[in-house]
Amino acid sequence: MSVGELFQTADWKTEKHVPVIECEDRVPSGELFDLKVSLGKEVAHPNTTAHHIRWIRVYFKPQNSKFAYEVGSFEFTSHGASTEGADTGPVYTNHNVTCSLKVSQPGVIVATAYCNIHGLWENSKEIAVG
Repeated sequence: MSVGELFQTADWKTEKHVPVIECEDRVPSGELFDLKVSLGKEVAHPNTTAHHIRWIRVYFKPQNSKFAYEVGSFEFTSHGASTEGADTGPVYTNHNVTCSLKVSQPGVIVATAYCNIHGLWENSKEIAVG
């Protein structure tokens, strides 16, 4: 079994677990651009003690490279738990992230996410440079 076989994919417009990648389709070479990754854009994902997104990880794979580079790893650790019980806590982190990066080559942004109930999910988006 390969790691790729552990990840599920689907259309993010109908499946709440698929990471949604938002950035320009073409970015300037070597200049910072914003990248947003979220879950539940069209179909809301729960954010409760019992059912939540634990993390999002983002990678960039240059077009002519064998290897991908990790852009960032983002943990979401507050889902309403407290000493009073589940879903009674004073803080909830939301499962979306915005980061800035720059690339000098075209390639693919890959986003992965982990749901504590439904496992690993991924999505990707090609970006051009110029």
